[in-house]
Amino acid sequence: MSEHNVLNGIVGYQEVWQSKAALEKTGSNFQEIKQDVQKTVERIHPKRLSLKVDRIIEETASTKTFRLVSSTGAVLPPFQAGQYINVFVDINGVATARPYAIASSPAHRHYYDLTIKRAEGGFVSHFALDQLKEEQALTSSGPMGTFHHNPLFHGEDLVFLAGGSGSVPARSMLLDILERNLPYRFHLIYVNSFEHDVIYAKELRALASTQANFTLTEVVTRPTSNSQGHKGRLTTEFLSNLVPSITDKMFYICGPTPFNESCITLLTQLGVKRRRIRVEANGAPKRPDLQQNWPEGVSLNEEVTVTVKGKGSYKTRVGEPLLNSLETHGFSTENACRSGECSLCRVKLVSGTVFNPSEAHLRKSDRKFGWIYSCVAFPTSDIEVLL
Repeated sequence: MSEHNVLNGIVGYQEVWQSKAALEKTGSNFQEIKQDVQKTVERIHPKRLSLKVDRIIEETASTKTFRLVSSTGAVLPPFQAGQYINVFVDINGVATARPYAIASSPAHRHYYDLTIKRAEGGFVSHFALDQLKEEQALTSSGPMGTFHHNPLFHGEDLVFLAGGSGSVPARSMLLDILERNLPYRFHLIYVNSFEHDVIYAKELRALASTQANFTLTEVVTRPTSNSQGHKGRLTTEFLSNLVPSITDKMFYICGPTPFNESCITLLTQLGVKRRRIRVEANGAPKRPDLQQNWPEGVSLNEEVTVTVKGKGSYKTRVGEPLLNSLETHGFSTENACRSGECSLCRVKLVSGTVFNPSEAHLRKSDRKFGWIYSCVAFPTSDIEVLL
């Protein structure tokens, strides 16, 4: 059979061929549909959202959930359970942003729930918990991120290891599964330092008692004498006893960086392939000097000068991520994840040296041409950058 006859058998092929022939006769350059694709993308995935705080829910003494709605009353863009939005704020004249996972179900498009826990030494988390009020206006990015379930590759047997506020994307995934009645098994292993600081405690326990496909295992690392359930830290023995046939499952990990790294190590020791482990990054490392290849003799408290080519200079500490210090001194660059993954915050290193931690997923071309991801780059000498 000839190629022409095979193509004729494809539904719609003749119509497309005839349309193409007609366009060739008229000489159309497609001006009549110019920017249609861009407009459609911007409508479904807008670069910026105008939001307001509709409701504030106190989860624990250190954590609140902020229900955000469109300032115009519009339906919000769709998202995948596990994704985040980047919230832009101005705090005492410092324009900055932080990514927060969406805690609510993707089925509810009239609001996004953001659950924010007070971070030690935090800047935006303290502002949110202490100063945000109902009806207050906010600006954010649209939903983004790759930390979500992929039904084609991840299977139906899911295990989520969450530390502290790492339960936020887990809640969204769980609600999505339950509300859509998906045939997935979801096991949440939830680790917290203190039993009184467990986010969504009542909701998760109630769901675990009524939903056959949801299992909740709570672990407290600093238990009191009245603590119930599992105590201590995760170990290979604990995980292998808790999760039978561990190599057949898909694992999601979200929590502080040390927690994430520990979970990866434990799962790897149990024989789980790295491709079966998804990790949600959680900001720049607090102690980059403990990572491999940190320059010998350089202290986190050492002072260096950052020069923004053609715009000015300032002094900062080695241990301050470059993006943070840029924002503090009035410079800005597009950003989203602030964890070294999305590459939106990349700037060109003109001179000097920076430390790129393991969180910086630099491409080969970035390294070749001197691009760095400012959200996780640490200046280890005086540097000059081009924004």
